[in-house]
Amino acid sequence: MVANFTKSKGAAVGIFARLRDAGRPTKPAQNQHQTVSAHMLTGDEDLEVVGESRYQEHLRFICGDPDHKARQTVTAILVPEPDNAYDPNAVSVQIAGSIVGYLPRDVAAEYLPGLRRLMATNNGYIALEGVVVGGGMVGNRAASLGVWLRHTPSDFGVGNSASAQRRPGSDVARLDPGAMRTGFSEAWLTDVEDDSYDLSWFNALPDQDRPAIEMLRGLLESDPDPIDRHFQFTELEARLYKARERDPNALDEFDDVCRRHDAEMHGICEAFMTKWNKIPLLETYKQMAIRQQKKHDWEQVAWWAERGIELYGDKAARPEAIDDLVKRKERAENKIEAARQSSKAKPTPDGRSSMSLDVEIGGRSQAPASASAVDSTAAGEIEVLVCTKCGGSFERLRVRGRKPMLCPECRA
Repeated sequence: MVANFTKSKGAAVGIFARLRDAGRPTKPAQNQHQTVSAHMLTGDEDLEVVGESRYQEHLRFICGDPDHKARQTVTAILVPEPDNAYDPNAVSVQIAGSIVGYLPRDVAAEYLPGLRRLMATNNGYIALEGVVVGGGMVGNRAASLGVWLRHTPSDFGVGNSASAQRRPGSDVARLDPGAMRTGFSEAWLTDVEDDSYDLSWFNALPDQDRPAIEMLRGLLESDPDPIDRHFQFTELEARLYKARERDPNALDEFDDVCRRHDAEMHGICEAFMTKWNKIPLLETYKQMAIRQQKKHDWEQVAWWAERGIELYGDKAARPEAIDDLVKRKERAENKIEAARQSSKAKPTPDGRSSMSLDVEIGGRSQAPASASAVDSTAAGEIEVLVCTKCGGSFERLRVRGRKPMLCPECRA
């Protein structure tokens, strides 16, 4: 799909802004915008977006109602940020002219060469279909909204679709550095004065993964303390995942250890509440949700995410951890619902398609190679339709013929 951008200041004046109805919340103030060419790609693999917690105002504007769960189909633009002060490989994700998040750091580095190639080949930016999910209430607070994109990894020269999702333990979403994270540092600092647990085993762990794995298994056979056992399970999970490339059985062992860890989690959370009156990050649930997502086992994604949400309750040291699980659970439930639809759109021969459209971008953006001059007559008109299944609105290029009755999500 190809999109045109015109520079402006203040509120957006592009095509998406004109399509917003008057009943929606006021759009947040925008920085300078452009109208540019963008090429739309589609696919069946999820591409995760991170850092959405910083852009909730714009996401809530897109979805309209902050008090109810969202499932809003969107068109997103991938925008390289070579001048980004934190990461020259950064790729922002923009919807309706504003940043809503970024590709995870490791994924951005892997996808960036292919993204640049696609931008040069298509003489414009690259757009992907996406969905905004989450929201609603978790306890007495509003849950954050999150973004998932749909793509075909091979379009970006990436062979392994697992790269499109955040790897367990890598590129953790940016969190408040002042809040408790895993709890290990806090437990370590009070180890001497608290006789209920003993973390001295950590210093004795071998550097090599396999000997460390065997030692941790031995510790779990004999150590009765729930806090010790939690950190032993956590370290064992990390070591097994790290060993996956060298050991063909490592991921099966990882799954088994996560299930054993979960079986003891109620007692572990009680120990955390006794010690800190809050629950630190329980990364097992995010990791297992990611594992099941890679296998497209959406029932299990929903189960692991829901289980983590239940354990945190309203005692999470970091509410962002719950928001992450809510985002994964909502995406899984959307996938499950879509799979149940009896009416499906007829796919293209290779199961995906591409087209041209008009979009807005803003912020730190890099002009595509050979795309400084844009033919404004090449872009079509965007129309907004309402899905007869879920009731959500979605955008598409206006063409002749019958209009689709279902949004891309319900057609999947």
